Amino acid sequence: MKIHFLGTGAAGGVPLYGCTCQACVAARDDSARVRRPCCALLEHGNTRLLIDAGLTDLHERFPPGALTGILLTHYHPDHVQGLFHWRWGVNHHIDVMGPPDSEGCADLFKHPGILKFRSGHKFEAFEMGDLIITPLPLIHSKPTWGYAIESRQGQRFAYLTDTLGLPERTADFLRRWGPFDMAIDCSFPPTPEPRNHNDWTRAIDCAQAVGARSTWMTHLGHHFDEWYQQEPAPYECGIGVAHDGLVHTVAASN
Repeated sequence: MKIHFLGTGAAGGVPLYGCTCQACVAARDDSARVRRPCCALLEHGNTRLLIDAGLTDLHERFPPGALTGILLTHYHPDHVQGLFHWRWGVNHHIDVMGPPDSEGCADLFKHPGILKFRSGHKFEAFEMGDLIITPLPLIHSKPTWGYAIESRQGQRFAYLTDTLGLPERTADFLRRWGPFDMAIDCSFPPTPEPRNHNDWTRAIDCAQAVGARSTWMTHLGHHFDEWYQQEPAPYECGIGVAHDGLVHTVAASN
C-alpha cells in the first residue's frame, strides 16, 4: 500500500496570495516548498483511491477509469473544488463517498453529472476495490470523516483531516485497530487556542494517544512553515512533516 501526498496545504495553500512572510516568499522562489490543497492518492494492487479533491487539475491527472473511487473528508471548497470539472464528463462515472451533509458544496448534489455521491455511516466499514474502509468522525466546522483504510494483507493507514483533536470513540477505534500509519491535520505551529484545526502540539498528542506506528503531518499552513523554517520542531520518534510529492509505503503488520 502506497500513499502519494498530492497536496499538503491548508486552505489558501503556500504561498498564500499576497503574503510576504518568510515561508510564502521561500515558496515563490522554490517550487519544492509549495503546498497545494490537501489531497492524497492511495494505491494498493489495482485499487486507486483519491482522498479529497481540492486540486483543480485532477481531470487532467486521472483519465477515465484511472480511479476506483474518491473518499471525501468533507465538503469545504478546498477539499472538493476539483470535482466541478469532472461532473461535466460523459461515458463514465466516478463513485464518491463522503459524510452526510445536507448542504454539500454549492450545487454539486443538484447537478452531480458523472459523480455518484453516496454516504454510509460512521464506524460502519465498506469496501472499495480491494480495501476495507471505516469512516471515523472528526471534530470540524462541517460534518467531517477521517478514514481507516485496511488491506486484506494487514496494511493499515488512517487519514485524519480536518480536525481539532479526536472524538474519544474515534481515538478508541484506532487504539484497538492494530498497528497502523497515519496522516493527521497540523495546520498551525504551537498555538494556545487553535480553532477548527490541530496545531503541532495537539497533532502530536493525537498521534501518541492512538499509538500510531508512524505519523505524517499534513494540511499545513504558511504560519506553520514559517515557524518550522525558523526553528525546526524537536524530533519526535515516528513523526514527520509531509510535503507535496511525498510517497509513503505502508508495511504489513508483523
